[in-house]
Amino acid sequence: SETQLPLYVLVDEKTASASEILTAALQDNHRATVVGPSKTFGKGRIQNVQALPSGSGIAITKAKYLSPSGRDIQSVGIAPDITAKTCAPKDSAMNCLDGVL
Repeated sequence: SETQLPLYVLVDEKTASASEILTAALQDNHRATVVGPSKTFGKGRIQNVQALPSGSGIAITKAKYLSPSGRDIQSVGIAPDITAKTCAPKDSAMNCLDGVL
């Protein structure tokens, strides 16, 4: 069943890959408010590393993630809905949400 409780997702420049996909889905569906000091990392590709006979390797992009609305986050990231200027990596969630709740 659908919940009416507010949902906040905390992000920063280290938020990447699967956590960005979840964040984008929640943001696109207006289910969560994204809060953070900066946009996310911008990792929206699935790569596979193939070993070569020489001992080196090559990374091959196999797929790209798109948000439900079709946004490609690769190298762009996700901008927070609310910029938390008082939020640093070692801060608690409550400190980051100060003034938001």
